[in-house]
Amino acid sequence: MTDDEVALHAAWQAGDRAAGQQLFERHFDAIYRFFESKVTGDVGDLVQRTFLGCVEAKGRFRGDSSFRTFLYAVARNELSAFFRTKRRGAAVDFGVSSIADLTPTPSSVARRRSERAALSHALRGLPVDLQIAIELRYWEGLSGPEVAVVLDIAEGTVRSRLRRALEMLRDALGSDPAASALSPPSDADLERWAEDLGRLHGALPLP
Repeated sequence: MTDDEVALHAAWQAGDRAAGQQLFERHFDAIYRFFESKVTGDVGDLVQRTFLGCVEAKGRFRGDSSFRTFLYAVARNELSAFFRTKRRGAAVDFGVSSIADLTPTPSSVARRRSERAALSHALRGLPVDLQIAIELRYWEGLSGPEVAVVLDIAEGTVRSRLRRALEMLRDALGSDPAASALSPPSDADLERWAEDLGRLHGALPLP
């Protein structure tokens, strides 16, 4: 960080909006480009959050690097928070995931909607206690012992009930014409779909 920007940053944190405006004007284009290549529709908001994060980050910046470096670090944190919000709090690993992985295409969104609708329909075809077991475990996040109390069964029976429910769901999806375009789901697929449907419960109308 140059002496000039050290002073500007300190003044900004002390409440000097003119100092903040100078830093904003100097680095706006670069930070805008940083986000523009990675997200669509929220670029301006992310830029604003990044600069706001700089002025609010008292004690986090000790002048060991340039202001621009610090600014990019804040921008990366904002980008990570953006994708965590998009993924409803799910962890995001920028060392593994690409922007293509993190940003659904229209076709993938349509596919997920089709999966959710088919799964929702299949759940309603299960025996009630199996439907309850699935909903409590994957929608409400109850533990195995808690599900056992609700269903008034032995704790060791919960796992077999869930396994039976998943098998019945797979069979139901396999015979559902609306799900005919879907690949045969694995247990992991069914668990993911059930958890996903649980997060959207109330927003997705049941068929």
